[in-house]
Amino acid sequence: RKAGLKREAVERVVATGSAGKRVVFADGAIADAVADARGVNRLFPTARTVIDVGAEEGRAIKVSPEGKVLDFAINEKCAAGTGTFVEAMARALEITVDEMATLSLKSNTSIPMNAQCAVFGESEVVSLIHQKIGKQDIAKAVHDAIAGRIASVARIVGLEKDVVVIGGMARNAGFIDSLKKETGMDIIVPDDPAFMGALGAAESAAAGVLEGKVEATVVELDAVEKGQV
Repeated sequence: RKAGLKREAVERVVATGSAGKRVVFADGAIADAVADARGVNRLFPTARTVIDVGAEEGRAIKVSPEGKVLDFAINEKCAAGTGTFVEAMARALEITVDEMATLSLKSNTSIPMNAQCAVFGESEVVSLIHQKIGKQDIAKAVHDAIAGRIASVARIVGLEKDVVVIGGMARNAGFIDSLKKETGMDIIVPDDPAFMGALGAAESAAAGVLEGKVEATVVELDAVEKGQV
């Protein structure tokens, strides 16, 4: 609708994301990791590591020069490495997520956080508040904790430059700053980091049209693991 196009003007639709298979008007769906890799490769062909951190999940993807998935790993420890965790901590601090990102950049203090889920994280934040720790230091502690967990996931696949961070959390300057310090590497953030997966799905759709495919293929993660994509 935003592009002013009618459905019949679109030759092929490929969906991705957690609800990709439930998009009724799509011709098919591809796995998130595949979409991320293809989308990033389109804009950043020198990228070899893609880190995708959204509201519910964080993943790291090792990408070939052709944009294929060589390996991937997912953060599976509750919400501690996701945007949902940041939102919960911001509520505990009674500030917005944007304010939390800004405050975090003003801190030079390192405070360890050990919580693996939002519930325990909120309790830890409340405890720090009672200890008269400043909000900027708590905000940095939250971002440092998430960056540490995401970096650990990335190290599983092997951190190799160029590193591109996508997903909603890529818009969080506090998190990006913490991740740079944690990895010791420069990080590329696209102008629209939340749309890289969609771009990758569109790339797949276009490839299908160019190849004259009629039937869409649903690419599963087990196919990624077997090196079939």
